[in-house]
Amino acid sequence: MSAPAPGYGRPQAGERLAAGASWLTVDRGVVSIALVYPMRGPAGMFGPSCEQCAQLAVEEVNQRGGVLGRELRLVPVDGGAPPAEVAAEVEALVSTGAVQGVTGWHISSVRQAVAPRIAHRVPYVYTALYEGGERTEGVFLTSETPDAQLWPAMRVLAADLGIRRWFVVGNDYVWPRRTTRAAYRYALRSGGRVVGHHFLPLESHDYVEVLRRIERSDADAVLMLLVGADAVRFNRAFARSRLDQRCLRLSTLMDENMLLASGATNTRGLFSTAGFFAGLVTPENLDFHGQFARRFGLEAPPLGSLGESCYEGVMLLSALIAKAGTLDVRAVEASADVVSYDGPRGELRLRRRHVRQRIYLAEADGLDFTVLAEL
Repeated sequence: MSAPAPGYGRPQAGERLAAGASWLTVDRGVVSIALVYPMRGPAGMFGPSCEQCAQLAVEEVNQRGGVLGRELRLVPVDGGAPPAEVAAEVEALVSTGAVQGVTGWHISSVRQAVAPRIAHRVPYVYTALYEGGERTEGVFLTSETPDAQLWPAMRVLAADLGIRRWFVVGNDYVWPRRTTRAAYRYALRSGGRVVGHHFLPLESHDYVEVLRRIERSDADAVLMLLVGADAVRFNRAFARSRLDQRCLRLSTLMDENMLLASGATNTRGLFSTAGFFAGLVTPENLDFHGQFARRFGLEAPPLGSLGESCYEGVMLLSALIAKAGTLDVRAVEASADVVSYDGPRGELRLRRRHVRQRIYLAEADGLDFTVLAEL
């Protein structure tokens, strides 16, 4: 491991711990945040972008004086490990006082394992789009839910492109399963129906059966609820089967890193809906691109919604603590509804512990997204 940047990596003084990352030390002069992001598995492809965006946010916070007058520091945790292992490591960091907050992008199975064990003890900002309904004390959410993201996108595609028959393919865990149930309702509302669904294990490589089912159905659109490399492999297989000549695809989890990995010839008729796209032309987003390029260079991973969400996670967690004037999670929650923060998507505010945000629909054009509309 190379020498850590300021605000990230090994603290210099204090009591050494035997928790997940054994080199960590407790330093009462800093505020440490566990950054839980995938370093392995199908979502591991997002890891470098998540890490760098979070680090950029930490450095900006520290340049402004830190949090409660203390330096902000990140403690990395592999959110791609089995959920029970992630939860145990994060709980150990909280219990020993090594971290005073948690944020990051990781799948809902990890959130459901982590939240009950730590969220009533330290503030926890979850940045991934998810299935909705999270009410655990001390959890704050920055990203999209199906009612605000998937439903408007399905409605627009039905009205503008005449989409009526959907087939859903997703990974086999809580987010795709609950979102699929919502998709059945949304399809009916928009004058269509879901003609079938199929769930695959995480880290799937065999798409023969699901492609056969799509081909035999009368679907004119496929809703993709696949994570990272699984979605990339599906895109390639979908194009090889020439189903892209018959069905469009809509994903609620598809960023520029995934487009790049899929390949330009495999993204025909692919739509995505999200709260952030790298190609959004706004002053805030242009500034974000410039800051990111200056800090990490032109060879850094492409910016996308998943990495950007980790920038926002750090910014929101810092704003929550600063507004409360304390690290106490009950005080943080009590003042949360008046908290706002600035980021690449402009000024955003919390309402009932969820960020109020704009959602966009975009279409893939080779390796880039063209934003078509705000939903």
